[in-house]
Amino acid sequence: MFWQEDEDKTLPWQAPSDILDLSFAIQCKQLPLDHAWDLSQAIHAALPWFPQEDVAGVHTIHVAESGNGWLRPDDTENQLLLPSHRTRMALRIPRHRLADALALQGKTLDIDGHLLTVGAAKEKPLVNASVIFARYVLSDIAEEEPDFLQRMAREVHEISGFKVKKMMCGKSNIIKTPDGLLHTRHLMIADLDNDPSIRVQQYGLGGGRKLGCGLFIPHKSIKTLKPTE
Repeated sequence: MFWQEDEDKTLPWQAPSDILDLSFAIQCKQLPLDHAWDLSQAIHAALPWFPQEDVAGVHTIHVAESGNGWLRPDDTENQLLLPSHRTRMALRIPRHRLADALALQGKTLDIDGHLLTVGAAKEKPLVNASVIFARYVLSDIAEEEPDFLQRMAREVHEISGFKVKKMMCGKSNIIKTPDGLLHTRHLMIADLDNDPSIRVQQYGLGGGRKLGCGLFIPHKSIKTLKPTE
């Protein structure tokens, strides 16, 4: 854990809208627990421009039982996710690609033999939350937790100039790809000012955005700040 107390200096602020999440309704009976690679490949096939957009990312699909990303089954070989009518699929995209990404509506994607039909989309602007987390951040298998946290703190500073005082690691995960296994960690960052919060969400940490890695979202149990009217 990396945690230093300080007063909350965050104020209401209008977040930039040049990068956003696009959330789609889906119809899908079941998905592999580890579907990051196959979902990414299906998105790339449907949206040929997607791999060339550096800020574009694919959020891994989670169902209610995933506990806001901090609880998730371990048996990736035998367990399946069972999406409900409320389960969403989300992409993080630059706004200038909004119309192009909407072309996914009505398409059926093949996710390792499981069919996923994409429904109506809804824009979700990034929110300047003081606490954000990522379900998956790339980490070498030999990297110790303190080294990982220090590396993340350096990346946040490089992106935003902000000195992180509160970070916490969560559970480790493995993502299977044709080139081998990718090791990841959950990461929560707290007490962020407005601009660093948005910048980390926009540009991510640690790479692997197309596989759902390094993509931060507001932590739902923490009060977030709304843009000024």
